[in-house]
Amino acid sequence: MTDADADAEVVWHKVADVDALADGRVMTVTAGRVSLALTRCNDRYGALDNHCPHQGGPLGEGSIEKGWLRCPWHGYDYDPITGTPPPGFTDAPKSHPVEVRADGIYVALPPEHARVRTISDLMVETMIAWGVTHVFGMVGHSNLGFADAMREAETRGALTYVGIRHEGAAAFAASAYGKLTGRLAACFAIAGPGSTNLLTGLYDAKVDRAPVLAISGQVPSKVRGRGAFQDLDLAAAFSDVAVSTETVQRDSDQVELMNLACKHALIQRGVAHLVLPDEVQTLPAAEDARPGGPGGRIPDLAVAPPAVPVEQAAALIARAQRPVVVVGDGARQGIDDVIRLAERLNAPILTTFKAKGIVADDHSLACGVLGRSGTPVASWLMNESDLLIVFGASFANHTGIAPYKPIIQVDADRDAIGRFHPVTVPMLGDVAVTARRLLADADAGAVHPVDQRADVAARRVIWHAEKERRGGDDRGLGVASAPLFAALSRHTPDNAVIAVDVGNNTYSFGRYFECKPGQHVLMSGYLGSIGFGFPAAMGAWAAAPEHTILAVTGDGGFGQYLAELTTAVKYEMNITHVLLNNSQLGKITKEQRAGEWDVWQTSLHNPDFAAYAQLCGAHGARVTRIQQLDDALTAAFAHNGPALIDVITDPDLI
Repeated sequence: MTDADADAEVVWHKVADVDALADGRVMTVTAGRVSLALTRCNDRYGALDNHCPHQGGPLGEGSIEKGWLRCPWHGYDYDPITGTPPPGFTDAPKSHPVEVRADGIYVALPPEHARVRTISDLMVETMIAWGVTHVFGMVGHSNLGFADAMREAETRGALTYVGIRHEGAAAFAASAYGKLTGRLAACFAIAGPGSTNLLTGLYDAKVDRAPVLAISGQVPSKVRGRGAFQDLDLAAAFSDVAVSTETVQRDSDQVELMNLACKHALIQRGVAHLVLPDEVQTLPAAEDARPGGPGGRIPDLAVAPPAVPVEQAAALIARAQRPVVVVGDGARQGIDDVIRLAERLNAPILTTFKAKGIVADDHSLACGVLGRSGTPVASWLMNESDLLIVFGASFANHTGIAPYKPIIQVDADRDAIGRFHPVTVPMLGDVAVTARRLLADADAGAVHPVDQRADVAARRVIWHAEKERRGGDDRGLGVASAPLFAALSRHTPDNAVIAVDVGNNTYSFGRYFECKPGQHVLMSGYLGSIGFGFPAAMGAWAAAPEHTILAVTGDGGFGQYLAELTTAVKYEMNITHVLLNNSQLGKITKEQRAGEWDVWQTSLHNPDFAAYAQLCGAHGARVTRIQQLDDALTAAFAHNGPALIDVITDPDLI
């Protein structure tokens, strides 16, 4: 073979400047995709594969001692130029040709081979076919094979990956995405702690019935169960939170497991979890292998209720004079039909807190939220009613739906029917289909309830006057909640998606904020997890980038995922964040006082959040007085990118 033939089989890569490496030293360099240990010993240069043959230790992080390159992990020695081990040993890292040229140090490597399509590629293509467009997660040592498949998909524009700072934020973002759209987003983590960090956000998805696909890397199968580094039984850890959790093995039908995971998450509206051992992720795909997809897998879920409960409900409605409609988040997809039924019955519409905004507050029958986070308008109308028609609500104790009233309960979830107490007419069926059926029966029969619009209007006048009075409260200790949310109601655009956190800030939002048509509220409903608000806004931004995204949090909640502001800056997320800062866990302080406990360990030491936002590269502003609110909100909503308003609030004026 001639020298020309030999040169044709290698590619020369410049890896360092001539003076980059002192004699007797080693450094890590990269040539193409290959990591190398570049050495200099007695003014000779060597280039060795950057993986100790023993256990893969990074030789570029080692040292040259007495003429030997020593691995930093276990002290194995090699010739720094040739890679040859001492006498008696045979393992050796591969050595590559080196040339010192005028402009730098060059290393010769074989041409890169074409990328091999793997089972991870097939699984990624399958989840994309099921509608997954966004993955939130953190790349790490036990998920690199699947990460590379996602990189390949992102390169061709089929997927968007959002690298977060904490896996809990990834799960919250995916949960919020599912709540907003009913579609799948994925969260992604390494083995061990990366995956366990997902659990809180995934429990939020579980209890609020949001579809989420969770993907975990796992330690290699040969060391699994032997106490290896980050070796946890992830299938067991996720068995309660997930509707399905499966470990993908070498001989599994990997595409079918991804098909089933996506199907389970969507059909059961919950978390589906896949565990991917490290070595399985890079298995070559068969040449004729094809990805899966949803074709023929998803039935029509718009199921009609049985005839008997429909007849019973129609009879109750015919006799009612002051029926009231209560809607929960489960009614979101069928709300237009529910509103038409309420209008036919002249029935006030009350919402659970989780369904806030599902009916705009300017509708003539809208009474706002019922319960602890609600308005006196809603509670008064419920107390005056003689029939409750409840769509998609769970009857949780925070809502306070009166159990002593005659109740028609409509839900597509059989477990939700009569969960806390018996109801008069339990109806299992799709909300929209059932509402249309009840409306048809009302139109066909002699149904003439009292028109309660005047009562709704009168109670709203009383409540608005009370809010105006509270809007003038100012003790000089910060902004009160009533004027803050009055200003936010005025400034928030009609198309806004609003992610709220947990705490006194959330209760005040439920009570005072006036939702416009087209606005959508996201919250950690039944889990009630502090910290949800800002990561949820990130999920909403991914799901609906054409909408205004607003996060409303307290200082306690935002403090849990403070670093995610840098994520928002990195991806240029257009999120406006209103932070209610009272330097305490205000809700817990209130509960301690109410229970006649001493107030203890609820104070918070906060940074200047506006300055922090600016340090992160976001817009930051600080508000200490009511008079500053309008200008601050105008500027924040106008800013293109993340914007944070740090509002110093009076902890007692909530």
